[in-house]
Amino acid sequence: MAQPDDMLDDDDYPAYTMGRAADIIGVSQDFLRRLGDAELISPLRSAGGHRRYSRAQLRLAARVRELCDHGTDMAAACRIITLEDQLAAALRQNEQRPSTD
Repeated sequence: MAQPDDMLDDDDYPAYTMGRAADIIGVSQDFLRRLGDAELISPLRSAGGHRRYSRAQLRLAARVRELCDHGTDMAAACRIITLEDQLAAALRQNEQRPSTD
């Protein structure tokens, strides 16, 4: 079983309630719900059915908020972030390939 210190260091550990997550990134709880509806983030559900968010998910939500604050609509912001993340993953993969020179 994971130790508490391991969970605190885990970026994917769902440590934050919806209210706390919204406070941390300065958005409404509805904003977080809409990100879930847009399938950018999928919060874990507690045994009682409450949404729980990880630090990694909060970083994504903060990126969406920043784009929305600059006039981008939420759907476009989610698509931009998805594409940026796919590009970053592809670049990392290319860096790991052996050179054919």
